[in-house]
Parts: sequence; structure tokens; C-alpha cells
Amino acid sequence: MGDCKSVNSLLEEEEDLIAAAHLIAKALKTRKNLTSDVRKILVDLGTQLCSIKISENKDEEVLSERLDVVQDKIMNWEVDQSMIWDCGSEEANEYVKAVDEARRLTESLESLLLSTDREENGLLCRAHDVLQTAMVRLEEEFRHILVQNRQPFEPEHVSFRSSEEDVVDEGSITSSGDELFDEMLPRDSVSRSSEEFIVDLVHPAVVPDLKCIVNLMFDSKYDQECTQTFVSVQKDSLDDCLFVLEVEKLSIEDVLKMEWDALNSKIRRWIWAMKIFVRVYLASEKRLSDQIFGDLNSLNSACFVEASKASMFQLLNFGAAIAIGPHQPEKLIRVLDMYEVLADLRPDIDALYSSEMGSCVRTECQDVLKRLGYCVKATFIEFEKAVASNVSTNPFAGGGIHLLTNYVMNYIRTLTDYSETLDLLLKDPDKEDAVSSSPDLDPYEDDNASGRSSFCVSPMARHFRSLISILECNLEDKAKLYKDDALRHLFLMNNIHYMAEKVKGCELRTILGDDWIRKHNGKFQQHEMSYQRATWSSILSFLKDEGINHPGSNSISRTLLKERLQSFYLGFEEIYKSQTGWLIPDSQLREDLRISASLKVIQAYRTFVGRHSKSNHLSDRNIKYSADDLQNYLLDLYEGSPRSLHSFHRK
Repeated sequence: MGDCKSVNSLLEEEEDLIAAAHLIAKALKTRKNLTSDVRKILVDLGTQLCSIKISENKDEEVLSERLDVVQDKIMNWEVDQSMIWDCGSEEANEYVKAVDEARRLTESLESLLLSTDREENGLLCRAHDVLQTAMVRLEEEFRHILVQNRQPFEPEHVSFRSSEEDVVDEGSITSSGDELFDEMLPRDSVSRSSEEFIVDLVHPAVVPDLKCIVNLMFDSKYDQECTQTFVSVQKDSLDDCLFVLEVEKLSIEDVLKMEWDALNSKIRRWIWAMKIFVRVYLASEKRLSDQIFGDLNSLNSACFVEASKASMFQLLNFGAAIAIGPHQPEKLIRVLDMYEVLADLRPDIDALYSSEMGSCVRTECQDVLKRLGYCVKATFIEFEKAVASNVSTNPFAGGGIHLLTNYVMNYIRTLTDYSETLDLLLKDPDKEDAVSSSPDLDPYEDDNASGRSSFCVSPMARHFRSLISILECNLEDKAKLYKDDALRHLFLMNNIHYMAEKVKGCELRTILGDDWIRKHNGKFQQHEMSYQRATWSSILSFLKDEGINHPGSNSISRTLLKERLQSFYLGFEEIYKSQTGWLIPDSQLREDLRISASLKVIQAYRTFVGRHSKSNHLSDRNIKYSADDLQNYLLDLYEGSPRSLHSFHRK
């Protein structure tokens, strides 16, 4: 390598002399009168220039000899089909030296020859051919090293997971009526503080070899071929990464045609893959580009953008397809997950694509984020419409908690996990920061003030209240389907109690406020009292002494007394038969109603029978059930399993 350096040094000195001579000649063209001293110097210079011309010819001979040696070395590797860098560092270093010398010889020949002579000079054409052959070989070696030394990508070693094993079917509100699922899908765990993992995409030991090839190709003005090779290889590598992450290449039409179960799975996979792809793979890809092209101005960024933007667009296009799809209520949780993940990743994406060339990715990311945000708001509004239009043609059996109530309350309970995002996306400029003193809109009450305090209602709270109001109106309509007043009040009592308890037991309490809970507790208590009146008032009237005397006398009519008691038994048996089939799902509420019935009915019965038995107006054969019997029968009520007392008789 020392001989090569001395030859090159000599050639560079000669090039400087020739350049200086040409400058002198150019200056002389503007001078007409010369002194004798100048003439003498120019005569000497002319003699020297002639000798330089002769030397130039000799230099071409020397360069030709050197080119023959370099050409032999380079062409010998063209005969050998093995890859040079696979044969060891010594062989690779020798080849690099030969290629570098071919480059320098080519540059020297170009500097020796006038531009008009270059195309006709056979030696220079041969030098170019040798150099081009070497560049083609280096391009192949560069590709081979990148591909063969690619490190296997194992996403299971990264601390992200999709929670796919936790899948629970999500419900949907359908136009057919009450066909709803009763539980929402738990929210995916989305780590907001996940550490950024950098992995080696190629074996670290070959990075210096890659940089050496890049520098040699750039010095030889084959930079475009080099970068194109890198971009091509890394595009394939990124495609392989998406394949490992099980991200399919889907068109917008494919996404829009997909059934919800399949689409739901794809969205979950996208959420998981997006985090790994951006924070792990793209970050590592950016580092690899910096390692290989970092010394070449902004080419590292350009190579990274060109290699990765197609894969990023593939991921972002899926998000765009979801955003423009139908605004089905069951999609809302998933779209919120997508929005939050993309919003969380946006600083990472902006940093990775901070260059001017990366602006297309930044812009697309921002656009998809806006579309997803609009989709969230539109889907929530569609959900409100779906709840309002959920029509039933038959009363809900047993008067229990309607599936719609269960679905809506679990739905909004799940949405509380997204409170910050929903407050941002559900903003209404016309209603933002609206102040209200209405009980329906005021989530808190100032305990230290005589009146209600005024304050700002968050956008999410405003929409939640609107949704619950819509639900209550719908339940009122469903209650009208019952022919039995008692069952109608039981149904509303059950559902409003469920709503109040659901709010009380989760983050909804903070959002809707204690005043909202108190108001709805009052509502369900009103329905509870109305239910008890409708159920027990009629049979309790049979346990009163009014109207059981003989006409015009104060003496009690045994016949009327027996009729009263029999009417009570018939009424109780009818209530037992119907209301054992009714349902109160909440155990505490169920027990409270049984206790209340016992205090009202059993106590009245015990008093009535006891008073008239002591006066001998009633005998044991007239008493069908004891007070303890009736007390036990009350325990069968509200279990949702119809039973009958017609076969029961007191022993």
C-alpha cells in the first residue's frame, strides 16, 4: 500500500504543476508587451512544459502498468463465484486496496487528459470499465453482507403484549331490538412509559465492513447505486418484520368488507405491532442508517426514510381505513385504543422523520390521528342514536336489569379509562365550559353552600349524562309494555338502582357526581314504593276490620270474615305465583323488599288472625297458612323461578 501512496503523491504534485502552467498561459493571453526578463522566463518555461508533455506520456505508461495489475486482481474475483467478505478479512482488505487504487488511477488519468481527449483515450475507458466492474461487485457484496448478517427479530422478547389471550366478546346494539351482550371487552394494556428498545438489526461485527464499502462507492461516485441497494434490502427487512408481527397488507376495501370479529382481532394486532415497530424496529433501523451513512451529511436520514416509509404508510393506511369505516358502537373502544397509541407514538415518529424528506410520514401520521379522533366523536354520537332507537316489541321477562342498561353502563364505565382523550375529542366549541345549575348537569353539590354551586362540566361528563338520559327515556318506553303496574315499577326500580350502583362503584362517581347518585337513588326509591303499593295494597285491605260486621250490628260476621281471609289467601297465592318469576338481581335490594313486605303484610296478617282467633271468630280449619309459612314464602319471591302455592296446605 506504501508504493500506491508514493505514486499517488507524485501524481498529485504533477497535477498541481500542470494546473499552474495552464493558469500562466491564460494570463499571457491578456498581455501584449513583455520585458526581456519575462521573455527569458517564458522560454525556460516552454522548455519545461515540453519535458512535462514527454513525462505525461511516460506517466500514462506507468499508469497503464499499474492498471494492468489492478485489473488482474479485480477480474480474478469475477472468475471466482464466492463472496469476497466470506473469504476473510485479508482477502477483503486486498480487494478494497485494489478497488481504491483503480479509483485513484481513474482520477489521475482524468486529470492528465483534456476533456476533449477523454472519450477517445483507451486507457481511461479501460480504467472506467475496471472501476465499474468493481462497483458492481461491491454492490453485490454490500447486499450479501446486509442480508446474511441480519439478526433474527423476536418480538416476544420485547415487553409489549397484545393481551390477546384476554379476549371477551364485545356486544353490539342491533336494529333487531334487545340482542345485546352484557359485558364489554376489557381495555388493552397500553404502556405509556415503555422503554425504547434498540436492537442490532445486523451483526455489529460487519458494520465497519459496510461503512468501508459505502465510503469506497461514494468516493467512486457510485453513491446512488449504493443507497439504492441499502434501501432495497432494508425495505425487504421491514416487510419481514411486519410479517413476523403478523401485520397483513390490506387495502381499504379489504378492511371495510371485514366482519367485526376478524376486524377486532386485526385492530388488536395493529395496536401491539405499532408500538413494537416504531419504538423498537424503526428506532433500530434509524441507528443502523446512522452507523453506516452517518458521515455522509444527510444521506443517513434519506436512506432511512426511503427504506421505511412504505411500511409506515401500510400501518397508517390501516388506521385510515378504520377511521373511514362505519361508525359502529362496538368499534369505539378499539378506535380509542388506536387513537391513544398513535398519539402516544407521534413524538417518536416526528423524531424519527424529522428531516424534510420525512415530512410526508409526519403529515400522514397527523392526518390519520385527526381522522381517528373524528371517528371517535362520530361513533359516540352514533352510539347515542343506537340507544335511543333500540325498540322492544315485548316486555323484558321478569322485570330484571335490561340488557341495554347493562350494556350502556358497562360501556361508559369502560370509557372512563379514556377520560382525557374523550374530553379532548368530544369538545363542542358551542358548549365548552358551559355552566349549569340543573340537577341533571351539575355533578357536584357544594356542601358548605345553601344553593348549588356553579362550575364547568367536562365534555365527557356532558355526553355521558346525555347518553344516560337517553337510556332512561328508552327504559320508560320499555316499561310501558308491561300490563302489570307492579311489574312496571319493579322493572324501573331494578334498572335505575343498577345505574346508580354502577356509578357509585367506579370512576363514574367522580365524573357524574354524588348529586347525580342521590337523584337516581330517589328515583328508584319512588318506584320501589310504587311497586309495593301496587303489589300489597289490595290484599292488605282484606286484613282490615272495616266491613266485616253484620249489617246494622257491631257483631262480626263469621261468613264475611272467612271470605275476607280466603280473598287474602287467593291474593297472596296469585302474588306468589307471579312474583316468584320476577327477578331482583341485586341481593341487598331483594332482601330489603322482602323485609319491607314482611313488616307490612306478615305483621298485619299475624295481628288480624290472632285477634279473631282469640275471639273464636276463626278456627284452625279456617286458617290456611300460618304467619311463619307466609314469612317463608316471601323468601321465594324475586328469584326468577315461577312457583305455585295451590298444592300447599297447612298441616
